[in-house]
Amino acid sequence: MSDIQASAGGDRHTMTNTWITAVVLAQGAELCSLQGEDGHEFLWQAGPEWPRHSPVLFPIVGRLSNDSYTHEGQTYRLSQHGFARDRRFTWVARTETSCVLRLEDDPQTHTSYPYPFRLEIAYQLEPDGLTVRYTVSNPGEGVLPASLGAHPGFVWPILPGVEKHDHELRFARSETAPIHGVSGGLLTAAVHTSPVVDRVLQLTPELFAEDALVFTTLSSRSARFSGQDTPVIEVSWEGFEQLGVWSKPTGGDFLCIEPWHGYASPEGYAGDLMEKPGMMLLPPGTQRELQWTVRVLPSDSGT
Repeated sequence: MSDIQASAGGDRHTMTNTWITAVVLAQGAELCSLQGEDGHEFLWQAGPEWPRHSPVLFPIVGRLSNDSYTHEGQTYRLSQHGFARDRRFTWVARTETSCVLRLEDDPQTHTSYPYPFRLEIAYQLEPDGLTVRYTVSNPGEGVLPASLGAHPGFVWPILPGVEKHDHELRFARSETAPIHGVSGGLLTAAVHTSPVVDRVLQLTPELFAEDALVFTTLSSRSARFSGQDTPVIEVSWEGFEQLGVWSKPTGGDFLCIEPWHGYASPEGYAGDLMEKPGMMLLPPGTQRELQWTVRVLPSDSGT
């Protein structure tokens, strides 16, 4: 396998092996395509319902109250899901089956997030899927408060001709803890009975009438998305503590399965970023690694 010069630049990088082809953009370090060996696309190809594919959520997940927070007596504005998804990353390394991208603090990030940081994202093709590894580093002299989330949107229905309601999301373990919803971008104070029954979330567009389902207390470290006689999309994660599941009830043929470390501000919370629930707090000179993997399995693989 020959190295591809990272300095060659370019807007996108294509990785391929026998079974999977994936494309990553420099803009936002965003995965924008995941195709099987027959060319079938498993990743949502953007559109008016949702103009993204798999954005990186950093340095916050979700929304802050009034889109702002305070730090050392100064107020900063930081929009929903943070700025990483809208920044161009630098290529660090690229091969035929992998790539690494980096984003670091600069004067522009300091206007909304006055902390030194380094975020590296490594994509690596596996025999039947793709692993995405994130490394958040704190090169500064103070504590770094940060949240990080993945937000991949998979095509739903997985195959043409299969009804949406014939799909399910099957968790690896029982998920009986109450869940939260999202209202105005904020985590609802009220909790709801888990819609997962015998490890299965039966999928319908109506599930998302009140926005995302937020699992703040999570037992599983993987879940399998499948339909009747479709391939199985398995998403697994390490280091992420919460999970969001989201689609649009009014249209958009996608299902987002989102491993998170952190979540939107709870309704009524307007405190310091350091004290916001769900945040990672990295001491100076330390780093945190998190990863998720998507595998495409045959329909008879069992769930």
